[in-house]
Amino acid sequence: MPASTRAKWPWSTVADCIAHRAALWSRIRRARRGGVAGGAAALAPCSEPSEVPDLKTPYDAHGPLPHGDGTVTFRVWAPRAARVHLVLDDAEHALEPAAPGWFARRLTAAGGDRYGFRLDGGPLRPDPASLRQPDGVHQPSALVDSSAFAWSAAEATWRPPPLAGAVVYELHVGTFTADGTFTAAVAHLDALAELGVTHVEVMPVNAFNGVRNWGYDGVGWYAVHEGYGGPEGLAGFVDACHRTGLAVLLDVVHNHLGPSGNYLPEFGPYLLDGRAGAWGQGVNLDGPGSDAVRAFVIGNALAWLERYHLDGLRLDAVHALLDTSAVPVLAELAGAVDALSVRRRKPHLLIAESDRNDPQTVRPRLVGGLGLDGQWADDLHHAIHTAVTRERDGYYGDFSGLPDVARAYRRGFVYDGERYSPYRQRHVGAPLPDDVSGHRLVACVQNHDQVGNRAAGDRLTALVGADLARVALLLLCAAPHTPLLFMGEEYGETRPFQFFTAHPEPDLAEAVRAGRREEFAAFESWQGQVPDPQDVATQQRSTLDRDMATTAAGHARLALVGDLIRARRAHDALGNGRRDLVETVRADDEVLAVIRSSEVSPPVMVVANLGARAARIGVPIAAAWTPLLDTAEITYGGDGTVTTSVGDAVTVPSRSAALLRRAG
Repeated sequence: MPASTRAKWPWSTVADCIAHRAALWSRIRRARRGGVAGGAAALAPCSEPSEVPDLKTPYDAHGPLPHGDGTVTFRVWAPRAARVHLVLDDAEHALEPAAPGWFARRLTAAGGDRYGFRLDGGPLRPDPASLRQPDGVHQPSALVDSSAFAWSAAEATWRPPPLAGAVVYELHVGTFTADGTFTAAVAHLDALAELGVTHVEVMPVNAFNGVRNWGYDGVGWYAVHEGYGGPEGLAGFVDACHRTGLAVLLDVVHNHLGPSGNYLPEFGPYLLDGRAGAWGQGVNLDGPGSDAVRAFVIGNALAWLERYHLDGLRLDAVHALLDTSAVPVLAELAGAVDALSVRRRKPHLLIAESDRNDPQTVRPRLVGGLGLDGQWADDLHHAIHTAVTRERDGYYGDFSGLPDVARAYRRGFVYDGERYSPYRQRHVGAPLPDDVSGHRLVACVQNHDQVGNRAAGDRLTALVGADLARVALLLLCAAPHTPLLFMGEEYGETRPFQFFTAHPEPDLAEAVRAGRREEFAAFESWQGQVPDPQDVATQQRSTLDRDMATTAAGHARLALVGDLIRARRAHDALGNGRRDLVETVRADDEVLAVIRSSEVSPPVMVVANLGARAARIGVPIAAAWTPLLDTAEITYGGDGTVTTSVGDAVTVPSRSAALLRRAG
């Protein structure tokens, strides 16, 4: 059923609407046999789950439904239970069977009331679609009155900036500040906006087991981690971002659930039987009962966007979504989000993390694509990283440094179906059409994965000198891709970002420790003592040291990042996202020269020299190339020995990079 129909016909109780549908369907069947006049024309719109085969579960079917009159309809999909009881503030109520597998009841309740479900007389379980878990993921849920969120007057007219021209900033709420809360993070938003950041991307905030976590072990997909500030804290953070001019993207995980606190299988077939994903049992997106599961997934995405006024979602590891449906869940999600954008009169972004290098991820649904707005493009990261670090362990062995930087500039993907991957032992990817803008590829030189998934969580600043770190930033910001900065990168943070958890179960804690040690078998240079993820000191070491931003080195790095962002916006050749207007002049192990052109402004040449001596580069266009920005400038922490252009040659000093604009 179209999303517009769902929005138009909200339901009060599952039971009422199912009974209504059943009666009407009976009348239709009898009408077809000649028993009732009117036939199918008598069917009234309704979006309830039903036994009628051609009706789908509405996206907002899961979770409590407040009515604004002091009552709430408690709804739950529990096809594995014969009886479901609601425990509401210690009082027990039998829920009424509705459509097959659905139970519901309308009761007097208010925001803050605690509740849970007993399945066939079993232990009390939290609501699968709980909005709040104030005492942890194993305890009762709490009702949330999202209509009470305090939004500023300006929120009504807020419109996010487009992905074209965007600069994304990824942060983890728990380590972005010493307090680790949404409220504490607000104090630093002005600085991000002044730097030129347009979108803040928040790592997962859904409810997880324990008090510390990256967020990818979430089990309460609809709830906000209480330690960060809960639902009100997230709403306040989003409102503050919008008042500062920053859009907010939330990282959501729909490909797996965490190892503790996942009670979904007790309710229904949420997970696959016999088909494991990368992190255990996958989510049931195409098997029996998957209609309700897909509604649970898509409804979750819509709830984040609508309830908290988020501007988009980063979809974690979509390659791990096991889905053989004719209409993939991601395409269905994109359609539902498009409908929400129309209804709310503001665009919402969907950006996928995918290792498939599949152009269909961002191609329109009309041509068979999934219709997402963008995707993470790790190939450029890997190419830049191998260029400046010389690492070749694990998947870095697939990349050749600067030649692959040039390839990523032009082709978007380094692995686009034409090249064999020794690491994966197969060909990977498909060609990205030229009509797919580089803006739709989000790239970085650091992010939570590429830093935190190292044994010691080393940042790039700990692996190479400041000079090569500056080169890496320039190569990122000069690419056709949309750049992503990882928190602290803007001032040269050197503290690590390490993997941390706080599972209270001893066996699970030890299993996480052991798994972490085993993870680095393929990375010889990453060996050594792996920090204990369960130790609170691991998170403390990962918290930003903001005093670094006030040092001379911190000021210099901030100046470089700010000027690179301004250069992207001031020169169309850098900011147009046109991969088809990229020309490689030279790309070898130490030297890179790439010309980025524009149809409306002069071209810009991107040069880099990783060698120990100055490099002379012959350029095909004999013209004056004037400097725009040079990483060797004293302002940025360099020694002042900058790139020069004479005649048909450009000379680039060692361990530096520069942008030059053709005169005239």
